[in-house]
Amino acid sequence: MSVANLDARTPPPRKPRRMRASVLRATIISLILIPISLLWIYPLLWMVSASLKTNAEIFGGLGLIPAAPQWQNYVRAWEQARIGQYFLNTVIITVSSVLLVIVITSMIGYVLGRYSFPGKRAIIGLFVATVFLPTGYTIIPVFEMVNRLGLADTLWGVILAQSGGAHVLYILLFAGYFSQLPRELEEAAIMDGASFVRVFVQVMLPLAMPIVATVIILHFINSWNDFLLPLVLTLSRPDLRTLAVGMYAFRGEFYVDWSGMAAAASISLLPVILVFLFMQRYFVEGIAGAVKQ
Repeated sequence: MSVANLDARTPPPRKPRRMRASVLRATIISLILIPISLLWIYPLLWMVSASLKTNAEIFGGLGLIPAAPQWQNYVRAWEQARIGQYFLNTVIITVSSVLLVIVITSMIGYVLGRYSFPGKRAIIGLFVATVFLPTGYTIIPVFEMVNRLGLADTLWGVILAQSGGAHVLYILLFAGYFSQLPRELEEAAIMDGASFVRVFVQVMLPLAMPIVATVIILHFINSWNDFLLPLVLTLSRPDLRTLAVGMYAFRGEFYVDWSGMAAAASISLLPVILVFLFMQRYFVEGIAGAVKQ
């Protein structure tokens, strides 16, 4: 009997029992998680669907497919409700605030993560204590400081108010990541004549790009959706409102334009989704690297 015939009659190797159990377990978990995921994202899908319906159709049921898509809801939201102007204000405030927060928190996190000095534990304890202060308790002193600086009713006032908080989580993420980097990197840069600022900007900060991306995502979402600070700081200047505050334009004394509000909310949510999808890989790497012991 030839070798070819022997190979043809040889049955294929069976999968190990452990591998079959692993595949079965993964299948069962997927079957459980898929319906949960669909249920989780249903409100988002319903909001997008509502943005293409009339007010009467919105209250006619919970279906996701509109009878006739009302694309004019987006036109009305962008032009008549001035969502276009609010969108531009939100972009300016959010981008500027993110840049300021990255600079501030990275420098503080670098010092806390790389250097030991008297009172370091006390400073970290004070930072952590600020987490328990509700935002409503600090709105009055923040407003007073912005007013004394002469920045009330300006975009710069809102930017400084949003970027001037403690941002404890961001600082601790930077501190945890910087504390794990090898000391030899700094020593080699110093031997080459680099100053403290140059070591931080050209050596250490580029290595912390996963944390930078994480802070960008977290603060972008926080600043983009912030409601209280922009509301208080732009009360007398409706033209400086952000998207979150501008939603009030769809609410009248006796009538609420729900379809226009849903269209504006869909427009507002799109940049957040795009930023997260673009930087989600760095987000996971940053969280994992900051908490790694």
